[in-house]
Amino acid sequence: MALSAADMQARVLYRDGLILVIDKPAGLPVHGGPGGGPNLEQKFEALRFGLKRLPALAHRLDRDTSGCLVLGRHPKALRKLGLLFSSGKIEKTYWAIVEGKPAQAQGTIALSLRKETRKNGWRMVADEAGQRAVTDYRVLGSSATRSWLELIPHTGRTHQIRVHCASMGCPVVGDPVYGKAGEPMLLHSRAVVIPIYANKEAVRVEAPPPAPMRAALALIEAAKAAG
Repeated sequence: MALSAADMQARVLYRDGLILVIDKPAGLPVHGGPGGGPNLEQKFEALRFGLKRLPALAHRLDRDTSGCLVLGRHPKALRKLGLLFSSGKIEKTYWAIVEGKPAQAQGTIALSLRKETRKNGWRMVADEAGQRAVTDYRVLGSSATRSWLELIPHTGRTHQIRVHCASMGCPVVGDPVYGKAGEPMLLHSRAVVIPIYANKEAVRVEAPPPAPMRAALALIEAAKAAG
């Protein structure tokens, strides 16, 4: 995916002296893996906005996840953000289009996870001895075959939402690891709430859903309207 400096700047959802929140595109990893290749960090030069240092990642999103990605603009900001993320004080809201429909309209998934390495790669698996992982979910709409979920993770484990959705029998549409590949993965970091300033309101940012998710949402909304 080719992103120009103008493209990157157009993806800035929020900017102040400490942080940036950008709308990450699906299909591009946030940083280079062992095999190298294009990644979002390579484009951070366009996001200096007058500062000497490049901004840096305060957290991660999977390659195929879109939406709100928080960056720190200097080391002090990154330290503050790191503490907020690690203490669970940053609220994150995701949207997902999943296969099927959960048995309950809302609930909490508490399923500990651990990383399992296999010959063909690695994945996260449920394991009581793994790291604690908790996600709240709510069904916002459904069609005959798919549902639109709002998900709020209270922990930040790798692939947490993807595994938790699959554990309900409702994998994220397009998930190549825990569901069925063949179309774009429809998982979106919809919003973040960042209480980074002691005497100010928390920073609240939303990212619009990308085109593939908008199309899926339109079908679900049409099903809701039809009753």
